[in-house]
Amino acid sequence: MEPRLLEILVCPLCKSSLRHDRENQELICRADRLAFPIRDGIPVMLEAEARTLEPEPKSGQLV
Repeated sequence: MEPRLLEILVCPLCKSSLRHDRENQELICRADRLAFPIRDGIPVMLEAEARTLEPEPKSGQLV
């Protein structure tokens, strides 16, 4: 994923910045808890294609 492209891409739902998860080839929106796939180097920024992420455990909670 080209760094310049990552700088301009935002979540299509809430317009917040995205984090690139290189291991899973996804763009992560922390605000909406969604992971948008990157296929053949192209981000798929469709809500219907996004994977819902599990909630992060709150500090002090056991996992």
